Amino acid sequence: MELHGQNFVADQLSIGTGRTFAPVSPLDSQPIGDVAFYPAADADVEAAMKAADAAFESFRETTGEQRASFLEKIADEIVALGDALITRANQETGLTVARLVSERGRTVGQLKFFAQVARENSWVDARIDTAMPERQPQPRSDLRRLLIPVGPVVVFGASNFPLAFSVGGGDTASAFVTGNPVIVKAHERHPGTSELVAGAIRRAVIACGLPGGVFSMLQGLGKDVGIALVKHPLARAVTFTGSRTAGRALFDAAAARHEPIPVFAEMSSVNPVFILPEAMRERSAAIAEALQNSITVGVGQFCTKPGLVFGLQSGGFDEFQQSFATFLEASPAGTMLHGGIWESFNKGTAKAGKIEGVQTVARAKDGGNPAKTQAGAIALRTDVENFRRQPDLAEEVFGPLALLISAKTFSELEEAARGLEGQLTATIHGTPEDLRQAAPLLRILERKAGRLLINGFPTGVEVSHAMNHGGPYPATTDVRFTSVGSAALLRFVRPVCYQDFPSAQLPAALRGENPLGLWRLVNGKLANTAVS
Repeated sequence: MELHGQNFVADQLSIGTGRTFAPVSPLDSQPIGDVAFYPAADADVEAAMKAADAAFESFRETTGEQRASFLEKIADEIVALGDALITRANQETGLTVARLVSERGRTVGQLKFFAQVARENSWVDARIDTAMPERQPQPRSDLRRLLIPVGPVVVFGASNFPLAFSVGGGDTASAFVTGNPVIVKAHERHPGTSELVAGAIRRAVIACGLPGGVFSMLQGLGKDVGIALVKHPLARAVTFTGSRTAGRALFDAAAARHEPIPVFAEMSSVNPVFILPEAMRERSAAIAEALQNSITVGVGQFCTKPGLVFGLQSGGFDEFQQSFATFLEASPAGTMLHGGIWESFNKGTAKAGKIEGVQTVARAKDGGNPAKTQAGAIALRTDVENFRRQPDLAEEVFGPLALLISAKTFSELEEAARGLEGQLTATIHGTPEDLRQAAPLLRILERKAGRLLINGFPTGVEVSHAMNHGGPYPATTDVRFTSVGSAALLRFVRPVCYQDFPSAQLPAALRGENPLGLWRLVNGKLANTAVS
């Protein structure tokens, strides 16, 4: 369990450049000096990518049961880290022990969830169109199609989820489940947490008898290591969760390669909430309290935090603002993930508050201690006409800030929705009569967001088969995919069609006898029987 600060390059450790760095704890703004961490060198990037490519052929040939056992072993090894993992993550991120215990549970749960997906094997999406030699005017060949893994995947650790969206998180799990090696770029703000989880994965690799190149983890400061990984010719896909600036830089670097590769980046979302008149009249205080909780949970550092709240002036919006202000003023300050986010939050709130036509609704009475990187919640307000005139008001401010926006008519709400950028989520609070009137608004929001909610709040993303965590740009760089749930693995596979192949040369999932017992699309109909 003792930290060494080195890079995991397949089955070797490396001190990289030989230079060192230490993370700064947001809890007291002091360096955590118990161990020095070594940024990876160019040679480490090269070695990790080559090892991953060398491991790919054997890893992709493992069975679903073997990959399931691997994922479950990773989960067991993460649990075995015990309090050491939680303590370190608390030091490096300032997240509470309770939050980190919960996040560890989610991380372990999604690993086991993907283990079930691996065993079940239907992710290959097997399709068979049998030969039609007598068809006129031209016979049809025997055609069989399935999904195969793409190859080495580069995963960037996220600052706001040091476990669930980092080294052993959902991106890594959904790459492993389909047989892709993973190279993780650890987040520089929690290198010790990253090392502990990397060690757990490395022990699982050994225990399951897999080649060392199945997993590597590299430390680094700034963008050098990350850009080098994205540009490496053996990389086949990239995942990222973070700022629009950084995500777009990775996307552009991947697109500029001689052989472009996809970057699945989650970057920016203000997650609008629309509160309709009847709902406002019936349960204004309850909505206000739940909204305050959603905005301040995790100190507003969730990608699904509601940032914009729309309502009708004639629908009791002023009274709602008063209730919301009361709840927000009583909310406690919290430690943000690191000094950079804290500074960005303060700059963002100051900038928004100075825009013409914007007033402050409320500030938390507990403003927090800057030495402990703490921030208190803030609510601002404006009207929809000013919101549409001032595009800066639609920019994400990462942290506990909400902008309340009043409109005069439903058509003004619809126009405001049409002007929004792509979002991860969009929410409507309304009664059945409200929702009947809001049908056009719902149609607009379908084009703007990847997940729509009725009478709820978007913070909290279930790991399930039906979940979609993605959205139109700039929420993500590819609206067709999710980073949460079983469909997340579709980012790391590609289709291959086999024409007139002898059965012995076909993948097992496409053979006529159906040895895996899969449900397959056979001549346009689902079946789990043999095909003659």
